[in-house]
Amino acid sequence: MTTETERAAGLLEAQAHARELFAAVEAGGLIAPGSGEREVSDRIRDLAGEMFGVRRFWHKRIVRSGPNTLHPYAENPPDRTLTDDDIVFVDFGPIFAEWEADFGRTFVLGDDPAKLAIRDALPEVFAAGRAYFAAHPDITGAELFTEVKRLTAEAGWTYGGPHAGHLVGEFPHERINGDQIEYYITDGSDDPMRRRDRAGRDCHWILEIHLVDAEGGFGGFHEELLDL
Repeated sequence: MTTETERAAGLLEAQAHARELFAAVEAGGLIAPGSGEREVSDRIRDLAGEMFGVRRFWHKRIVRSGPNTLHPYAENPPDRTLTDDDIVFVDFGPIFAEWEADFGRTFVLGDDPAKLAIRDALPEVFAAGRAYFAAHPDITGAELFTEVKRLTAEAGWTYGGPHAGHLVGEFPHERINGDQIEYYITDGSDDPMRRRDRAGRDCHWILEIHLVDAEGGFGGFHEELLDL
């Protein structure tokens, strides 16, 4: 049986691999003007296979650019071709040796100041949300979501999604309703986040930040482990 220490180490190693993958994506110029979002997604999928032998992803692969960056996870906007001076976010959930990663980053292809500003704000809001979680031992998912939205507004952006993260593990990721609400950082998720799951294991969480520039008509996304 896997110990809690081994579980945490596995999740952290999976995230480290995801970070390496995204660095290679950027260094290799895989996100380029003239490419379709699906084309970029397939390039990243193939690179994950070459680098780490990844063959499975536990949620749909997301590459969104321009106005498509306004759409939250559950939506499926039409494929779009990347342009010069574009903003793009990538959200992948690769499985490394049976461990799930969930990693999201935003890339700016040109030098548009507003797009660069939202890209640079994303890790700052993430860090502030993580610090708030660390400072409140009994925090609930609903309370953290409220704080993430407050931090977003304070930074001058609009929050773009129905939640700010979720458990990483065995759960119905696609659904945010009924008795699944406790698996998400969202309104109505009133259980303490630091708890055991239904299998008796420590809960581990992903924090995701989806900022929107309503006036500019684009958004950005940042996602990684919250509690490890």
